[in-house]
Amino acid sequence: MLTALPARADLKLCNRMSYVVDAAIGIDDKGATATRGWFRLDPAQCRVVAPGTLTADRILLNARALSVYGSSPLPQNGSDSLCIAPANFVIAAARQCRRGQTAAPFTEIRPSQGDDGNLVAYLAEDSDYDDEQAKLAGIQRLLLIAGYDAAPIDGVDGPKTQAALSAFLKGRGLDAEVVTAPNFFETMIKAVQSPSPEGLTWCNDTPHKIMAAIGIDDGKAVTSRGWYGIAPGTCLHPDITGQPRQIFSFAEAVDANGQTVQLKGKPLDWGGTKMLCTRDGKFEFSEQGDCGVRALAATGFTAVDMSDGGKTLRFSMP
Repeated sequence: MLTALPARADLKLCNRMSYVVDAAIGIDDKGATATRGWFRLDPAQCRVVAPGTLTADRILLNARALSVYGSSPLPQNGSDSLCIAPANFVIAAARQCRRGQTAAPFTEIRPSQGDDGNLVAYLAEDSDYDDEQAKLAGIQRLLLIAGYDAAPIDGVDGPKTQAALSAFLKGRGLDAEVVTAPNFFETMIKAVQSPSPEGLTWCNDTPHKIMAAIGIDDGKAVTSRGWYGIAPGTCLHPDITGQPRQIFSFAEAVDANGQTVQLKGKPLDWGGTKMLCTRDGKFEFSEQGDCGVRALAATGFTAVDMSDGGKTLRFSMP
């Protein structure tokens, strides 16, 4: 994302992406490397991550989107491997991971001097949003995840986005004023992760992270799409637009390394007999024939009864 020089000022991270992210920084100074995190950053939000005088030979960054967005849309290919922890952490010797810590890729960054005299580094997408566009694109993205048609995600306001936002607020019993509140993205994510009386909701009642995929039959073709990450104790609404003829679902529990959890030699998953094409990593396929020939996996999905207008599928331990 950027590269660093010795710095003597507060260090700020500013999020100009359409995702809510958790960020961690690494400080490399005189041969010793420390890491600290996590810093939650909403779209268009800036946050001081290293206050006061900061002396460093190199500054490094790891950023991850929340699990509500599915498989990480952020590249995790930094050249430095440093230690992180699941919850908030400060690790003094971050190149030798201890129990409860894991190694993650960090990218060297180069902050610039801000107007206030502090150092600032921007997290940005190819779309190159400004702050206002990033916030609106972030709202559009969460509306789509909640099942409301706010496409395309472009950071441009218009009647379609406003109609989707109004429908979302009404459906969740939220006042319009909540949009301008400082914690709006937190409120929106909690609403997205709670069961809804409309559409499909997945709820994870297991202690494991769950990766889920959906199949949508619109009467012309069946489209499979995944993966959606569902953290333990949370719910998620896959993005479904229009009035599909049939909905299909598949989900599996995964461990910290992304491998399917095994119970008594069998994978912990929730599927059925409808075979649709999937693959590792993010995917969307509208052609479901010859999965194996196309180097894809044929995965068994279960049909979801949506006759009542809304359905919540709860994934629990057997």
